[in-house]
Amino acid sequence: MKEALCVKDLCKTYVANKRQNNVLKNVNFTIGQGEMVAVMGPSGSGKSTLLYCVSGMDRPTAGEVLLDGKRITDLKEKELAKVRLTSMGFIFQQMYMLKNLSIMDNILLPAYQAGAKGRARQEINEYCLGLMRKLGIHDVAGHDIAEVSGGQLQRACICRSLINKPKILFADEPTGALNRSASEDVMAQLKKLNEEGATIMLVTHDMKVAAKCSRVLYIVDGDIKGEFYMEEHDGEEKIRERSLNHWLIEMGW
Repeated sequence: MKEALCVKDLCKTYVANKRQNNVLKNVNFTIGQGEMVAVMGPSGSGKSTLLYCVSGMDRPTAGEVLLDGKRITDLKEKELAKVRLTSMGFIFQQMYMLKNLSIMDNILLPAYQAGAKGRARQEINEYCLGLMRKLGIHDVAGHDIAEVSGGQLQRACICRSLINKPKILFADEPTGALNRSASEDVMAQLKKLNEEGATIMLVTHDMKVAAKCSRVLYIVDGDIKGEFYMEEHDGEEKIRERSLNHWLIEMGW
């Protein structure tokens, strides 16, 4: 399997009141193209910091990140911003969207920011509507963000994350602000995208969410202590959840 993402000896240190806090400690892992990998761990273990450093939203103190074989940790901020815009998609727990734009315009914005003009805009508009149909929200394209449900809004965020056809999706607690029904709906959409070839790295505290992934990384005090391969426990969802739960307990969950 070709590597989509490679993380080598990644460290992140904060200094506050002359005290050093090592949030990430020589983290190493790879994600293959088409994988869907969850990062789990106790509160304060470094899950979100890892996601932000890997995706270029935060600068690591040391180490390197390679996206599709290209080292991105040494890029200048302007270059890194372009990589984030054109090669990465982001989904967050808080569904950030501009209040003065419709659902569809919010989805289209990153594509227009990437430089779409003329005929390209027409093609992108058609692609956007195709994404919205796939995720079942084309009927709310012209709605304001306050006129849709939380589940619909998060599916719109997924569409926005896909609009520039990224090489990888990063998701930070993508179901954290949703009820169980909406959470299952959003995860079903992410799972479907993964089955169609999307590479996804997500942070979650929800075992049901993690059980839908192909692999789970468990991080404690900034260090990955183990990994769990869901393919070895393939079968009914309940079986996968039970197997993952047993492993998490062994890891000290």
